[in-house]
Amino acid sequence: MKTASSTNAAFLAKLVPLSGILAFLAVWEAAVWLFKAPAYLIPPPTRIAEVIVAEFGKLAFHGWITTFEMLLGFALAVFVAVPLAIGITASSRFDRFITPQLLFFQVVPKVAIAPLFLVWFGVGTTPKVLVAFLIAFFPIVIDAAVGLRSMSSEMRDLARSMGASKWQVFARFQLPTSLPYLFSGLKVAATLAVAGAVVGEFVGADKGLGYLLLVTNSNGETAMMFATIVALTLIGLVFFYVVEFFESILIPWHVSHRVREDSGTM
Repeated sequence: MKTASSTNAAFLAKLVPLSGILAFLAVWEAAVWLFKAPAYLIPPPTRIAEVIVAEFGKLAFHGWITTFEMLLGFALAVFVAVPLAIGITASSRFDRFITPQLLFFQVVPKVAIAPLFLVWFGVGTTPKVLVAFLIAFFPIVIDAAVGLRSMSSEMRDLARSMGASKWQVFARFQLPTSLPYLFSGLKVAATLAVAGAVVGEFVGADKGLGYLLLVTNSNGETAMMFATIVALTLIGLVFFYVVEFFESILIPWHVSHRVREDSGTM
């Protein structure tokens, strides 16, 4: 049972990040006012907030487009990366065959590939989804493969000595052991997928937050640019914490969650 002191400590632990953000915004506002920085260079946070409220409909429309592209790219990355990681860990021959190709596609700059997607698939949703997929794919497949290899040989031998089949060893031992690593890759990919969608929109788009950034930049609407960046940041943060929420449900026993709970109730 939680005591009043532990509840207050948990509340303060959640309040600290918010206070840090508010302090940063206050310093920003004061610096703009003190140094009389022109609004076209760096607008104050209050001006950005006004633009967000005034242009909320536009930001919501373009934000939904970017979110849709990002979610499709992320889902495609998970759908391809997880089975591929299973294949890599199941067969050393397949590992030697596919790993150099994965490294090649990871090293190639995605900004260089995006124009090719534009030529092949036009200015629709597909090029943005594919760029988001390429950027989000590598962290998932690498962390999933590391996780699947993290089960000790002693645990595998123990399971096999008890009569467990290969499938039972995978489902009951290897897969649960790999989940912390997998979710680590998913959280990294969640933020990268947003960047991938924006890169695709930079190359060629007529809607989305990346497109809106290009338009506001060409028109010199600095406050609207910052408002768009805020929208992109919020999308990435929300998606990151959604993945973390599912992580806390599926693997509440993991040490990272126990450490957070202990530090919040100290």
